[in-house]
Amino acid sequence: MIDFAPDETQLAILDSVDRFLQDRLPPDEIRRRDAGHVPPYDLLPALGELGLFRLAVPEEEGGLGLDWRTVMLVQERLGRHAYMVASIFNRVVGFGIASVKGYGSAAQRAALMPKLLEGRLLIALALTEPEAGTDASAIRTRAMRVEGGWRIRGRKTWISDAKGADYLLVAARTDPESSGSRGISLFLVPPTAEGVAMTPLSKVGNNCMPSWDIGFDDVFVPDHAMMGQEGQGFRHMMSTLHNSRASMAATVTGCAQAAVDCALAHAKERVQFGRPLGALQSVRHRLADMQMRVDQSRLTVWHLGWLIATGQKAQREASAAKVIATETLQYVTHHGMQILASAGYSSESDMQRFWRDGRLYTFGEGANEIQREIIAREMGL
Repeated sequence: MIDFAPDETQLAILDSVDRFLQDRLPPDEIRRRDAGHVPPYDLLPALGELGLFRLAVPEEEGGLGLDWRTVMLVQERLGRHAYMVASIFNRVVGFGIASVKGYGSAAQRAALMPKLLEGRLLIALALTEPEAGTDASAIRTRAMRVEGGWRIRGRKTWISDAKGADYLLVAARTDPESSGSRGISLFLVPPTAEGVAMTPLSKVGNNCMPSWDIGFDDVFVPDHAMMGQEGQGFRHMMSTLHNSRASMAATVTGCAQAAVDCALAHAKERVQFGRPLGALQSVRHRLADMQMRVDQSRLTVWHLGWLIATGQKAQREASAAKVIATETLQYVTHHGMQILASAGYSSESDMQRFWRDGRLYTFGEGANEIQREIIAREMGL
């Protein structure tokens, strides 16, 4: 039976999260960081002190031994308050902990996991290339074996948080004769390694999540920098994708609820024709539709969290949650902008930030068209 009610431990964790956010990220601080393009890397150690990175890690590995339902609740709460901190939390949990735990060597787990759990290590996934976006199997970056290790040549683009990361998890083709998803391996590459060149990319939103174009010019990494088995990198990434898609779905659901809350507050306060805007039936019904979409997204995310927590197959449900949540956010921000009108279009409005930032997620981390193809395939089509 699926029980959606948070238990006492989960409620205590959420209370700690709320107090942390109120103290470290009040509304004015969120707006300051967005306007100044200031990433939340400085908050990682504090999140580590709260124990948030330890939630779903077994106790024998230094964690709290909880499950993904608790992670999901925290992700939604973070996303509802400030997507920037939810995003960096998800990066540590998904690209960091899940990857190291899932296919890292014993030495890599011993060296990296304690730092990840303490919020003292950040790993950025360097997957996307100019000719390999949604089609990640079209990767052209090469890693050539040399004495003592590998030399990497190629280019990655739109790599979020690359400059602030301690390591780039680079997907490169190690078998020159391979094609498609075969022959791809993963390497941990320090951004400061000789031959790594980074160029910042200008974009319309998500100002606190900087993105980079990265060139690899004969970058040397030792043998022990490879993560997982040689030639199995694509399969390794697929093994943890349900975690990252679940992370995005939970976070985006929280952000969508924040957008509904923003529109609802405006509808109650704004007076038109001598009465609150929310007294108009068309506005009330629009807000009701917005909330119903968020409720649907939340239930989908909770179901996915239960599947992951109980060790069940969840590839279809992970793709569905990602599609539903990201399209819900676009729906509610679109209608939220209509309700707020010029007040929402102001650069000082939170709604415009939700609106412009939310446009990324239907194609970020796997376009929704690909997610629908995955769902269809899982249905046997």
